[in-house]
Amino acid sequence: MTQTDRPAAPVIRAPRGPQRTAKGWVQEAAKRMLMNNLDPEVAEHPADLIVYGGRGKAARDWPAFDAIVKTLDRLEDDETLLVQSGKPVAVLKTHEWAPRVLLANSNLVPHWATWEEFDRLDRAGLMMYGQMTAGSWIYIGTQGILQGTYETFAAAARKHFGGTLKGTVTVTAGLGGMGGAQPLAVKLAGGVSITVEVDPTRIQKRLDTRYLDEVADSLEDALARAERYRAAGEARSVGLLGNAAEVLPRLVDIGYTPDLVTDQTSAHDPLWGYLPPVAPDEDASRLRQDDPAEYRRRTAEAMAAHVRAILELQRRGAVAFDYGNNLRQRAWEAGVTEAFSYPGFVPAFIRDSFCEGRGPFRWVALSGDPEDIRATDRALLDLFPGDERLQAWLTYAADQIAFQGLPARICWLGYRERDRAARLFNEMVADGRLKAPLVIGRDHLDAGSVASPYRETEAMRDGSDAVSDWPLLNFGVGIASGASWMSFHHGGGVGMGFSQHAGLVIVADGSEAAAQKLSRALTNDPALGVIRHADAGYERALEVARDRGLDLPSLGIRDRE
Repeated sequence: MTQTDRPAAPVIRAPRGPQRTAKGWVQEAAKRMLMNNLDPEVAEHPADLIVYGGRGKAARDWPAFDAIVKTLDRLEDDETLLVQSGKPVAVLKTHEWAPRVLLANSNLVPHWATWEEFDRLDRAGLMMYGQMTAGSWIYIGTQGILQGTYETFAAAARKHFGGTLKGTVTVTAGLGGMGGAQPLAVKLAGGVSITVEVDPTRIQKRLDTRYLDEVADSLEDALARAERYRAAGEARSVGLLGNAAEVLPRLVDIGYTPDLVTDQTSAHDPLWGYLPPVAPDEDASRLRQDDPAEYRRRTAEAMAAHVRAILELQRRGAVAFDYGNNLRQRAWEAGVTEAFSYPGFVPAFIRDSFCEGRGPFRWVALSGDPEDIRATDRALLDLFPGDERLQAWLTYAADQIAFQGLPARICWLGYRERDRAARLFNEMVADGRLKAPLVIGRDHLDAGSVASPYRETEAMRDGSDAVSDWPLLNFGVGIASGASWMSFHHGGGVGMGFSQHAGLVIVADGSEAAAQKLSRALTNDPALGVIRHADAGYERALEVARDRGLDLPSLGIRDRE
């Protein structure tokens, strides 16, 4: 479909099946994943090329989208397409083991790495915000964050509630592309949740995709439902239309204290993500357009009220944690000096997994046939029989999770596990157990691919929170190891100026060359997580490095193989 014949509200769906129009399966996979990011089942605002996270885009504009698709169809197996913030800028002759696409999104020289400078460039048509997996073409809908969210709440249950959230109530906010996983994740961990969301269409989407069970008519109704389910020991999720900056202070005023409190609104973006309270007759979009400075002021005021309420709930006994959207920083900037008095979710619950190189491993069936995913579920259950968390997750996911766009799955695997899974998948493509190749990737929220001092690298043992050499090394290692496409972004998850991160995607097409690339790339990529944490002095990472055969010269650890 070209720009000239595209309707005003385009509907993009990735092709399915074993036939391709591109010259190789990697090029075909990149094209299909770009399109899948914009599938109306997947994207939040596909007509605007926005996938998730406020304004995280898949391509800069529709002409750029068209040019990317056309270029991928003609790209040779020894060429590489360069994409600069969503715009295809060059095709270069490289070699067969080089990535077919290299993407860089939203990267600014540090002194200029602000939303104000980004907004100027965005208005001039020179840049787009890639978020994490929007601009790297590996977003798979809300499922993509679900297991990680479940792992977080399950870890909170083990740490604070005897191993289960049964009999607890969690209050949170945000039902967008990331936050929409929260209700189901809490339910999987055994608990009751109330999730506040300001956009009724997001609530409806989570109901339609079974991530949310029901919607309350008011705060009082939501609390009554939650307490009824808590008393019955029933895991259940309740949505509430409202603004968190108003609802959470009301909880404080009426004296209700939940067991856990967190947030996953789009607080990383104070202009396009977080919505301040508005009067019934007031148009927030018009305010944003006519007076962005006033909009930002009101957003800051709202975030401050939101965080003050979380802090008070924490003082009253709630387990509070930040879910990585930079809400604490925005509140601190607005004068809440104690904003960082509650921890981020990584140091609170996830760091041990990162020390093992364990993180979000995802795959997508290019056949479009859900049975291909079911076959991979069964194969992984057989491959890792001793991993109780994986066994529980895949058993549940296979039965309960609705697919969005191309059928996909995610699970958390670590160093020397991801490569085993990928090689098995490649064998399944080769021998016909799968009807078409698989795309394998991960979130940028991973063990060794990101520097984000208020999220993934918060409170590192050696104080190296802001060192972004590590994601740059991850980007280079992926390229050197045969990745199908690699990306390097700035600002994902927490906003401009606060993170840098790399993404890896690789295709299992059943070939021997793919088997070699999968083995290299999916050994070396999670290895960076172990290496990064071993270098910071974490004992668990040092144990994994020794036991699984890493070569770390500065630490005196040699590969025993």
